[in-house]
Amino acid sequence: MIVLLFGVHILMTLKTNIIQRHTFKAIKLSVTKDSAAGGDISPFQALTTALASTIGTGNIIGLGTAVALGGAGAVFWCWFTGVLGIATKYAESLLAVKYRVKTEDGRTLGGAMYILENRLKLRFLAKMFAVCTMISAVAVGCGVQINAISETTVNAIPNGKEYTVEILGISLPAVPLFVGVSTAIIVCAVIFGGVGSVSKVCETLVPFMAGLYILGNIVILIYNIDVLPETVTLIVKSAFTRTSAIGGLTGYSVGAAVRFGISRGLFSNEAGTGTSPIIAAAAKCENPVKQALISATGTFWDTVVLCLVTGLVIVSSILKNDNIDVRSISGGELTYAVFSQIPHIGKPILIFGLITFAFSTILGWSYYGECCAEYLFGIKSITVFRVFYVGMLLIAPLISLDVMWDMADILNALMAIPNLTALLLLQNEVREETLLSDI
Repeated sequence: MIVLLFGVHILMTLKTNIIQRHTFKAIKLSVTKDSAAGGDISPFQALTTALASTIGTGNIIGLGTAVALGGAGAVFWCWFTGVLGIATKYAESLLAVKYRVKTEDGRTLGGAMYILENRLKLRFLAKMFAVCTMISAVAVGCGVQINAISETTVNAIPNGKEYTVEILGISLPAVPLFVGVSTAIIVCAVIFGGVGSVSKVCETLVPFMAGLYILGNIVILIYNIDVLPETVTLIVKSAFTRTSAIGGLTGYSVGAAVRFGISRGLFSNEAGTGTSPIIAAAAKCENPVKQALISATGTFWDTVVLCLVTGLVIVSSILKNDNIDVRSISGGELTYAVFSQIPHIGKPILIFGLITFAFSTILGWSYYGECCAEYLFGIKSITVFRVFYVGMLLIAPLISLDVMWDMADILNALMAIPNLTALLLLQNEVREETLLSDI
């Protein structure tokens, strides 16, 4: 699947005549007011809601995993995958807007399921995509993320694991229970307001949390400035050659750097899995090309910027604190160890990033799940899905979800197969269009 996704990224880059060169123009478009009709939310709201779902714990823990398993060079390959992924995000969003549909009550819906059924007549693949996305929304987008918020909160509170509360004679961990109930109340208030409510919250939350996280990481990089040139050199050099012993980063092959860097890059921004185009299809836009350009900036911010900044912090901190044994700990433990050694601001930045990123992911995925539920079972299923989704927020913090992390890659692959099939079959429709000159 990694080879297939990376190959599609390269193909879409060629088919769109390197659409990445329009990235800064697309960023300008994303913050330009658009009075066009034909959708339910603004282009910027669509972008921030898509970012809400992709900016998750993977942007922080995922980079730690990539470095732990692939060395410093993995940061380069993660970043490079993000650059190529911009083209795939553009292509799938273009098709989603182009083949979106209007419901009887005037709402706009789109995504791989509608492209596969209405344009390509591949009903089985359409249903396969919708089922896998709906399951992934509940299990990964909701369950795993709320569990991460709970775990982070427990670790942030002194002796957090020791607090318990008794309900109906059953002793339950107090902090996870509080996290689950409080998050469920907030999410319930947001998602029952529909896509307009979700997008308005994401429009405010995403720029704030991402901006504050980046600012915090820049402060850390200034603190590590004495090893920053060495960090950049090591990342680039390790991406192409086996390096000698430097700090705790040694003995990694180029193959490991490529494999784990590309893997984390592919799944950090979800380009090719078909999720973000679902919200892109709900945007008000003058033409599909404009919205596709705006949607593609999501991959730029998610992987090219956020993952790169996190990777620089991790590698520079390892070089500065050579007491971190990279090979003996997991990716998550590596991230915690790195940020914990940064005086005063390290832990607060990590805790803030993990909690806010996970919460935004919960909001973004709720919309993807309910759109797929409506496609499969009709509009009445939306309320049932929302109730089930909120219920997962109450249950997941109290149980171990290790198995769901294993499910994540499987579900991503099963979602990507139908979506990539549509992209490959319609590849000639995603060439760079002359409409670009009119935007």
